[in-house]
Amino acid sequence: MTVTIVIPCLNEEHYIERCLASIRSQDFPSERLGVFVVDGMSTDGTRDRIRPFLAEKEDGCTIHLIDNPDRFTPRALNLGIQASDSDVVIILGAHAELKEDFVRRNLEVLNEQPEAGCVGGVIENVNENTTAEVIARAMKSPFGVGNARFRTGGKAGFVDTVAFGAYRREVFETAGLFDEDLVRNQDDEFNYRIQQRGFKVYFDPSIRSKYYVRGSFGKLFRQYRQYGYWKVYVNKKHNAVTSIRQMIPFLFVAYLALSLLIWLLRADWGGFFLGGLFLWFFGALTAAFLLRTPSPMITPLIRAFFTLHLSYGLGYAHGIWHFLILRRAPSSSGKRSTR
Repeated sequence: MTVTIVIPCLNEEHYIERCLASIRSQDFPSERLGVFVVDGMSTDGTRDRIRPFLAEKEDGCTIHLIDNPDRFTPRALNLGIQASDSDVVIILGAHAELKEDFVRRNLEVLNEQPEAGCVGGVIENVNENTTAEVIARAMKSPFGVGNARFRTGGKAGFVDTVAFGAYRREVFETAGLFDEDLVRNQDDEFNYRIQQRGFKVYFDPSIRSKYYVRGSFGKLFRQYRQYGYWKVYVNKKHNAVTSIRQMIPFLFVAYLALSLLIWLLRADWGGFFLGGLFLWFFGALTAAFLLRTPSPMITPLIRAFFTLHLSYGLGYAHGIWHFLILRRAPSSSGKRSTR
């Protein structure tokens, strides 16, 4: 089987070299492996970092650079898929770094699971500073991200979505390409859509990659607010709630807002707000304990949990207002993908 790796890329000069070097190091026949880096006209040194890899063809692994003037991720994915003719397409992030057996294990699992149209594995977070380490811990906890096994790990089995999925060619021939209306959640939406077409998504923890985590609470907040906002748009398009777990942050935010409003109107109802907040805090503290978090890191970890839940919940509320109540198209600000 032949494999193509598609990498959407925009201003990734600090990461793209490590990503491409890890692909060069795969223990998979290089003559059966191709790479398309689809760049959104980067303005930093990204393209200069990519060019040396374009000239290195002696090992048989050919790396191509494609321009993506539209700059949106789903457009980049589709350009790469359309340019390839391989049996399997792997979607990768420029912040990622692959284990040496990553490609081989994806193909082995696809062969072992004939019902699966897509397979994927565990992301191991790489922390570049203390804040990134805290955020990475939060993302490994079910309290932080629910039952997303590609983040938290767990047993092999069928799931609703994976990160850096490896897709059989027939998946695209049957279900189409990624939805170019979506700035965020395009992979979740695509995995939901292919399952509606009869394919399954399989998780195997032996498929491993690294991901360099954002080292800023502000970036994390903006990222997850967009995830929540666009999730509502996905639900509207399919006229269905595609994942129950992703409604929980919205319910948390709605509870806080409603109980606070009641407290302001009825002073004797303060316990309704404070009690809910206490239960959330107890859950966060328990999650920190289960992660064996060092004492100095507990407070920032609780902040990371709160940032994840609040930002996603606020984004989801914004999406409900914008897409379901006002029945508007995505806003121009919503279409700007944060980094």
